Amino acid sequence: MEFDVVQGDIAAQSADALVNAAGTSLRMGSGVAGALRRGAGAELNEEAMSKGPVDLGAVAVTDAYDLDADYVIHAAAMPHYGDGQATAESIREATRNSLETADDLGCRSLVIPALGCGVAGFDLASGAEIIGEEISAYEPASLEDVRFITYTDEEYETIRSAIDGNHSRD
Repeated sequence: MEFDVVQGDIAAQSADALVNAAGTSLRMGSGVAGALRRGAGAELNEEAMSKGPVDLGAVAVTDAYDLDADYVIHAAAMPHYGDGQATAESIREATRNSLETADDLGCRSLVIPALGCGVAGFDLASGAEIIGEEISAYEPASLEDVRFITYTDEEYETIRSAIDGNHSRD
């Protein structure tokens, strides 16, 4: 399975599935969720919310609507209760469940953001290490291309350093 870090707008990516950095309510607010909602149209948020709430670390699947993808996998790395902060375990579970769900759907390509590292407050470098570990350890059935997407130059450098410093890529 190919695994790389790319920079850009997740809503402009072409893949079988795009992963939304979701909270447990599945309401699509700002950040990655906002970009996907704006790119897909209001129906994406409506369908996502109809599938929530979900447990922390769980995922839900919706149509991708106007995005260049078949599915959006909403990965709940952040609780919409308590302090709203992601944990290492919620990021690990949300990443693993995203990969497994993409495989279950027969996806060959997946774009995943830094789950839990935006408004959910988890340290970006530490979160990137966890996500990179999960992607590297995953044994795919159909997935061939996984892209870990970042938006800014600074995020790209942080994630690239965390991944390259701790993991060899296939």
